[in-house]
Amino acid sequence: PTSGTVVAIGEHVVPHPSGLTLPCITIEPDGEDSAIAFEPLADYKKITPQELTTRIHQAGVIGMGGAGFPSHVKVKEGLNNKVETLIINGVECEPYITCDDRLMRERAAQLVAGARILKYCVQAEHCVIAIEADMPEALAAVQDCIDQGDDEDRAIEVVAVPAIYPQGGEKQLIQTLTGKEVPSRGLPIHIGMLVHNVATVVAIYRAIVLGEPLMSRIITVTGEVPRPGNYEVLIGTPIEFVLQQSGWSENPQQQILMGGPMMGVVVESAQLPILKVSNCLLVQNKPEKPVVPTPCIRCGDCVDVCPVNLLPQDLYSFIRARDYDRVQDYDIFDCIECGCCDHVCTSHIPLVHYYRFAKSEINTLDVEKNKSNQARERFQQRTQRLERLKAEKKQHRQDKLAAKSAQGKVVEKDKKAEILASIQRTREKRERMKKDQNHD
Repeated sequence: PTSGTVVAIGEHVVPHPSGLTLPCITIEPDGEDSAIAFEPLADYKKITPQELTTRIHQAGVIGMGGAGFPSHVKVKEGLNNKVETLIINGVECEPYITCDDRLMRERAAQLVAGARILKYCVQAEHCVIAIEADMPEALAAVQDCIDQGDDEDRAIEVVAVPAIYPQGGEKQLIQTLTGKEVPSRGLPIHIGMLVHNVATVVAIYRAIVLGEPLMSRIITVTGEVPRPGNYEVLIGTPIEFVLQQSGWSENPQQQILMGGPMMGVVVESAQLPILKVSNCLLVQNKPEKPVVPTPCIRCGDCVDVCPVNLLPQDLYSFIRARDYDRVQDYDIFDCIECGCCDHVCTSHIPLVHYYRFAKSEINTLDVEKNKSNQARERFQQRTQRLERLKAEKKQHRQDKLAAKSAQGKVVEKDKKAEILASIQRTREKRERMKKDQNHD
């Protein structure tokens, strides 16, 4: 998001575990960093919630806590369903990451204003801003902003939650705040909840009130760097440039993670871009020796730490056996890939990698199954169509024969009538001739 010339539009590798390419725009900056005139909106209540949703969509706002789910879709869910509680998630998703903490300290007023906009948009009954208990400065900044505001601001509640990983997951946060549990494969809206990350809410405020599209985000740079800290970075900036601002220089003995130590993805090239969901760059020293997994000893530690009460060791066994039906029976898609099971595994088994692989395989199989079902449906429709056409042709022939037969009977009847009429005329003629003879 800068001024310049679009020199290419094509497929490029992006930071993702799959290593796949996505369509990207390459911009050659002109150095002016100029932009079109934005369209601010001082009073958001002058337009409808639907129009607000459109503005959020056009501004390119997505979930910036890591999931990247389009924010306007979530807001539409709130428009179409009753929202009891709007939860603003200010809980850092992983250790080392402090970008949301910094955002709440410095932009508390924008956060509260964004929460008001969202509450009005989805007509939520309650609004809660959840912040970790070990963020006292952020808690104080947000609470002070609410206390100094009007009645609408003071209706927003600030709640301190325990700093326990993975408290930042929306399902875990909902259960902590309300005691309600999101059903398996369900969404928070199914139980009247709507969750947005604090960075997303600030981006929504800037999109509505200031008219700014999502062009930058705050990102934590930490680990083995001389000057760790939080930086506001334009989306699309090369990772290498961001790390250099912290004094980093390339080292083959180090690796870069996009994300935290639990759920982060290893970045293969420092030339890859910062994304809207990039909340952290973590530089780590590579392990001296590669960790070799050993067979599972069924210790059960992974079961004890799973935040969604799954059975990781059983899932692992079923995945190795390629028994994907059992894998789904054991709720593989409820796994949030937090990495807790990986962290405690005494056999050093990369369990999350297995779960990601299984989810990908199941999705692929579902796609193939849907294609097969569609092909079968098309074949059945074709067969039915051919049978219908055959039956229609047969019926047409029968109708034609019946019409011909009926026409033949009419012709035969007409001929018979003509013959009888001719006989009658002949008789009448003979009788007249006989009478004439008698008269003579």
